[in-house]
Amino acid sequence: MSPLAHRRFLKMHGAGNAIVVLDLRGTDIRVSAPEARAIATHPASAFDQLMVIHDPRTPGTDAALRIYNTDGSEAGACGNGTRCVAYAMFDDPAMARPAESGRLTLETRGGLVGVKRMAERSFTVDMGRPKLAWDEIPLAEPFQDTRRIELQIGPIDAPVLHSPAVVNMGNPHAIFFVEGDPETYDLARIGPLLENHPIFPDRANISLAQVTGPDTLTLRVWERGAGLTLACGTAACATVVAASRLRLIGRAATVRLPGGDLVIEWRADDHVLMTGPVALEWDGTFDPALFAGTA
Repeated sequence: MSPLAHRRFLKMHGAGNAIVVLDLRGTDIRVSAPEARAIATHPASAFDQLMVIHDPRTPGTDAALRIYNTDGSEAGACGNGTRCVAYAMFDDPAMARPAESGRLTLETRGGLVGVKRMAERSFTVDMGRPKLAWDEIPLAEPFQDTRRIELQIGPIDAPVLHSPAVVNMGNPHAIFFVEGDPETYDLARIGPLLENHPIFPDRANISLAQVTGPDTLTLRVWERGAGLTLACGTAACATVVAASRLRLIGRAATVRLPGGDLVIEWRADDHVLMTGPVALEWDGTFDPALFAGTA
């Protein structure tokens, strides 16, 4: 029997991004890719990202996180999911630990992430510094200027999309700035083609962004390993960085996603802060039958 059988989880969302939070502190249990895929298939535990809390590894941190996409692959960061983890670690009766302040430091594959409580169900996440060099994103070939790279989809003389900005915010992102409403593009078809383009050796999150004002953006995201999503925190951060580098906006903006709004600030110290809501939908336990055949 899988050690995940009967384990309790929280089903949450951050600005519409479906999140499952699983606390494995105090155990040596690790979630396998088949187990993550199985959890994603059940209606009660379906997720965009599975956030697994482990005991801290680095002195001075509160926990280590492993973040899974629906295909079982691991992500380096998830801002919306990190806010949900913060809520669980502060407020959930079974997961909360005594805390001296409304702050946490969490370790992810993408680096250390700081979280600060702003209101009862609102948190600010310090997503760290963006990576902008071509080999940090990474790209398969050198581009000295990553504000726009040579990539297009569609006919060469009339491409549907072209010249994306690329940024790594814990995950690789390609952002196409479009003139019209991002909803008018068939992102469900275009997204997987671009996610798996050879220029992205680690695949990439694909975003369509429309600048709607000096400090507002509208965004749709095809998320690497998860597909179309109502929200993506790292994509919102990457988009504000990219738009600011292109002088389309300043260094702060409200990003409007199908699932809700996120407030992003690219500070003078190069750190990107994301503020947004969390919501608890329900808690449950995993049915042992869910993991049949995952060993």
